[in-house]
Amino acid sequence: MEHAAFLSTPYPGFADPVLHAQQAFRAALNAMAYPRRVQRLTSVPDAPPSLCAAGAALALALCDFETPVWVDDAAAASLGDYLRFHCGCPLVAHPHEAVLALITHAPSMPDLMSFGIGESESPHHSATLLIQVESLERGQVLFLRGPGIADVQALTVTGLPSAFGDWWRNNACLFPQGVDVLLVSGSSLAGLPRSTRLDG
Repeated sequence: MEHAAFLSTPYPGFADPVLHAQQAFRAALNAMAYPRRVQRLTSVPDAPPSLCAAGAALALALCDFETPVWVDDAAAASLGDYLRFHCGCPLVAHPHEAVLALITHAPSMPDLMSFGIGESESPHHSATLLIQVESLERGQVLFLRGPGIADVQALTVTGLPSAFGDWWRNNACLFPQGVDVLLVSGSSLAGLPRSTRLDG
């Protein structure tokens, strides 16, 4: 039965695991280096129904056996086997245990302070959140300021929790500690590094 369950994993990973993982990783780096610039992936895996193509690509590129991952309740059952099969990553029960968090239903996500923000001596030991949203082309306008952003730039997002703006301002005040966020929708992604501030 255990062998049968292994064979039943229905969703394949990248067609070219090395090349496509490198492309997804570079897109994530560019998204973090240039907040507000929406990155679009051209090579994405078939994703489980609860996860968009960009979310699946980043999960495959960023997760491995040394990456504790937390998945929200909305997708824990459907994504657990997918992540274990392709990435070999350990799944954790609580947000604060995660190095990477995969949030497929943003409106019900926990406060950002539920996740690891790093220590004052090692702020890089904090969580990165992949947050799936409805759109990165329309909706609420976030005015961004900070490194990698000329003056004030706008990022348009549909699907974030109403409290996200307050959560993010609290997160930015913790710098250099704090979480980093990658927003994903369809085959697109955008970065919100902890150094980015919301203007207004």
